[in-house]
Amino acid sequence: MLTVGFHASHEQIAPGPLLAAAHRAQEAGFDAAMCSDHLAPWSARQGESGYAWSWLGAALATTKLPFGVVTAPGQRYHPVIVAQAIATLGSMFPGRFWAALGSGEAMNEHVTGDPWPTKAERDERLRECVEVIRALLDGEEVTHHGRVTVDRARVWSLPDVQPLLVGAAVTPTTARRHAGWADGLVTVNQPVEVLRAVVGEYRDAGGRGPLALQVHLAWGDDDEAAFGVAHDQWRSNLLPPSVCWDLETPEQFDAVGELARPEGVREAVLVDHDAERLADRVAERVGCGFDQVYLHHVGKEQDAFLEVAASTLLPRLHEADDAAPRATAEATTATGTEGVA
Repeated sequence: MLTVGFHASHEQIAPGPLLAAAHRAQEAGFDAAMCSDHLAPWSARQGESGYAWSWLGAALATTKLPFGVVTAPGQRYHPVIVAQAIATLGSMFPGRFWAALGSGEAMNEHVTGDPWPTKAERDERLRECVEVIRALLDGEEVTHHGRVTVDRARVWSLPDVQPLLVGAAVTPTTARRHAGWADGLVTVNQPVEVLRAVVGEYRDAGGRGPLALQVHLAWGDDDEAAFGVAHDQWRSNLLPPSVCWDLETPEQFDAVGELARPEGVREAVLVDHDAERLADRVAERVGCGFDQVYLHHVGKEQDAFLEVAASTLLPRLHEADDAAPRATAEATTATGTEGVA
């Protein structure tokens, strides 16, 4: 059964109003929620960036939703600290928390003053961090010397139910690389053919667990209003990974965003004022092989989106999922998708 989740955007909404939006998302019928973990927003126009980990404690305590977070151990966060944070939330809210681990962006990590590694080096560092975090969550004492250093670390308060450690990937290459360690995969909205490649590379490499898709969308009363939201809030986010990984400040993203083409905005964000059509467009992307979809309305105001989600988007997405053909056990095994939750 498809999980339809709400994406809580710390970069656009202050922590208090964002918590209220998560409450309204639960009331609207969302099954789950997720958030990112940023130190800085993508744009000065977005203007926020609350601390994800303390906010997650409040969100989990005041809703019944499961939550996930996308975070990057290795530079701004030492992996031991990430392991302790995961263990604490996992212990307090069994089975309701997961963490997606990625190699990070310079915008959030440059503040340490350490050199920003190449993508290949960041991927190697991430793999070391995953090994450290898993060992700590298993109750081991860890000493490690490599791209990260750990000296006799132990996490004492451990969860009874191990939170999933999910791979965060944008490209098919990164998705394949995560297949060896991840309990699942999360990616973001891209052209359908790219999403199919991300799913295919992960599964073909033996990747296990659920596949999650975050979809950026802009909802409005008419096309002009919907596009206005997308252009104002998300035009700085149209850069390919090789560029966006390495920019360091919101102001740099804004400067490059001024070059954004209107058609580029519409390629990155599902802009629509027809709720049924919007649901169908989301369903097409889910059909690439995803078990979970997290809807991110890229506006700072969430009320109108949550209303249309309750009335149209969520029911239509669940109807589309009910009508979708199911793979046979033989076909599932052949494509490496056995064990998907």
